[in-house]
Amino acid sequence: MTADDRRPGNRFDDVADAADRAFRLLPAAPQDIPPPGGQAARHPAHRISADPDTVERDLIKLVLTLVELLRQLMERQALQRVDAGDLTEEQEERLGATLMILHDRMVELCARYELTMQDLNLDLGPLGTLLPPAEEP
Repeated sequence: MTADDRRPGNRFDDVADAADRAFRLLPAAPQDIPPPGGQAARHPAHRISADPDTVERDLIKLVLTLVELLRQLMERQALQRVDAGDLTEEQEERLGATLMILHDRMVELCARYELTMQDLNLDLGPLGTLLPPAEEP
């Protein structure tokens, strides 16, 4: 096996490690913690550390993060379609208005739960952040 053959596995390990950090995953129980070294040490059983006082806010944060990711993906796809000339002028106007409304609703929901848009951006370690950087006004 060459170094190139091992690279994708390392990338998956990087993603798993980043997810562990982002969602504060902890070993499930002391008996589930494998001894140091070996392959088993890299993939211990995990559970989410849920604080009863913040579980609702954490769940809202996760849901809003996914919604914001999807909103940004839709926005990028819409821009590609506009650039490619796939849409009529009326469709462009409707799509633009819809995307602006979606963004406004996201801001409202964040305010309602005392979150900022930056709170929704998960740090994936060596992969960077989940969401692209915020655009300057």
